[in-house]
Parts: sequence; structure tokens; C-alpha cells
Amino acid sequence: MFIPTPIDWTPTHAIRILDQTLLPGQECYLELDTLEDVAEAIGSLRVRGAPLIGISAAMGVAMAAKRRPAGPDGLARVREDCARLGVTRPTAINLRWALSRMERRAVAADARGEDLAAALLAEADTIWKEDRAMCVRIGQLGADLVPPGAVVGTICNAGALATGGIGTALAPIYTLHAAGRGPHVVVPETRPLLQGSRLTAWELMRAGVACTLIGDGMIASRLRRGDVGCVFVGADRIAANGDVANKIGTYGLALAARAHGIPFYVAAPTSTIDPATPDGSAIPIEERGADEVAEWGGRRTAPAGAAVWNPAFDVTPAELVTAIITDRGIVAPRDVARALD
Repeated sequence: MFIPTPIDWTPTHAIRILDQTLLPGQECYLELDTLEDVAEAIGSLRVRGAPLIGISAAMGVAMAAKRRPAGPDGLARVREDCARLGVTRPTAINLRWALSRMERRAVAADARGEDLAAALLAEADTIWKEDRAMCVRIGQLGADLVPPGAVVGTICNAGALATGGIGTALAPIYTLHAAGRGPHVVVPETRPLLQGSRLTAWELMRAGVACTLIGDGMIASRLRRGDVGCVFVGADRIAANGDVANKIGTYGLALAARAHGIPFYVAAPTSTIDPATPDGSAIPIEERGADEVAEWGGRRTAPAGAAVWNPAFDVTPAELVTAIITDRGIVAPRDVARALD
């Protein structure tokens, strides 16, 4: 089974990424040599997906520390690096979580007189390793929720391309596939950047998993057919009350699932839970450029001067979520903060 590796170290500890903006047409790998390269890659969606953003940022901080001479200003420079990367994407809490963890490790290393670069490199690798284990656990838990023979719905890409392992929302699919249960996934295209058609369909087909691509406007009609047994989506931030921010279109999918009596599951690591955010209204929603909506393939498709609203994410209320699958177990949305205990 093919599982892509969207990020890795080079022998010289540059960061090697799969440029996801070029998929599925080109499978192109880039080497990131500077912190600014990492910031650009995150901001431009060359790397994307909440867990992978966190891993990328942690590796970027470690790389920057390793590539500059040791000195008395080392801790201050690490804090500057964390601040720079922290503003690249506002919605995914995993970014802030990973950078806070790197900064805490830097503070501890500085206090103990440890080699700062070595400490940060080890911490980044630990974050990456933990993410791989998280994906496996979510896959095991989620696989048991799929009715035998049922088609599974999803949106956007919360697979291997979005994490350090086999994914979050797609982890149960890969677990079922490895067990020979032949899952089938319905994949909405996910406008405006087509992460469903460009990334999820590519990833599933390379892994040998059956999938059917649909337009976003077809979601409700497809669920009405009755063959979709459950829906798995990822998350970029989960508020303390169980409200979930995820790729734009997730809210509509949740409404359609509720209307047709289909279980709607959110799969995410505990690092995506933000107890400091009380509910979905407090989650910052990234808004992206108008051209993503007003153009298609570099060609203008909207009238000149047309107003455009382009939020990258929406918030699904907790009452529409059947359960949240984390690496620490399956919890009801109202109990999601307990997963951190």
C-alpha cells in the first residue's frame, strides 16, 4: 500500500517536502534550507493539514537553530523563529501547539546548558514520531465505526498528505484496506482549491483504495442514496465545547449527514483540541485571496470587480458531531476537553 511521505529530513538536515500545490500533475519534492522557506511553504499550502503544519514548523525551528552558530542569543533567536512561523496560518491550532512545545524545550535546554540545536532537533523528531503513532491509533479506533460494506464520506484531505503518518480522517480507511475489507470513499472535490480531487483522490488511488469523486454541490444528493454509512472528517481546531473548525464545506456536509441520519465523526489528535477557545465563535477563521474563487487554472472566471468572500474554514457545531476520535479514545463532543486529562 502506497503511503506518501510529505516531509522528511535530508542528510544535511534541510527539510524535504512534497509540494502539494503541484499534485496530481507533478510529484515534485523541494528542499527547504531556511526558516523563510518553511514559512513560505506553510503559507502557500505547499505543506498543509493541521498536524503536518505543526511538524513542519517544529522541524523549521530545529533546522534554523542547527544552521546558525551557537551563541548567547540562541534562545532569543528561537523565540523569534517561533513568532515568525506562528503567523503563517491562524486557524490550525497544531501550529501554535508545536511552536509552544519547541519554545519550552529551548527554554529548558538553555537553563540546563544543553546543546540547543541538538535538543530542538530531538524535540522535532519526537513530535513527528508521536504524530505517526497518533495516526495509527485513530485508524484502529475509527475502523470499528464503519459498518460492513458501507461507503465512507469525507471532505478535503486529512490523510497521509496532511500528517506525519497515515492520516486522521483517512486513517480508518487505510486500516480497513490493510485488513482486506475493501473500503470505498466518496470524495467531494473541496472548492476552491480542490484538495479533495487533487490530493485525497490521488492519495487513495495510489494506495489502491476505491473512491468516487463528486462535486461539492452533489454531497446531499449522494448521501440521500443511502449507501454512505458514515462520514469521517479532520479538524484544524476543536473548541472546548466540541465545536469543530475544518475545511470550508465541512459544515454543509455535517448538515446533510444529520438530515439523512448518517453518523458524522471528527478524527483529530489531542493537539488539535484547544481548551482555551470556549466555542466555535472564538476560532479565528483564515480568509484567503479572491483569486482562488474568481479564477480557474489561472484564467479569470468571475466578472471584473465581483465581490468575493473566501473563508478557508468553517465551524461545525458540536451538536452535529456524533463523536470525536482522538489518539486517546473516542469522546462525545461535550467531553472533548477530557481527552487532555
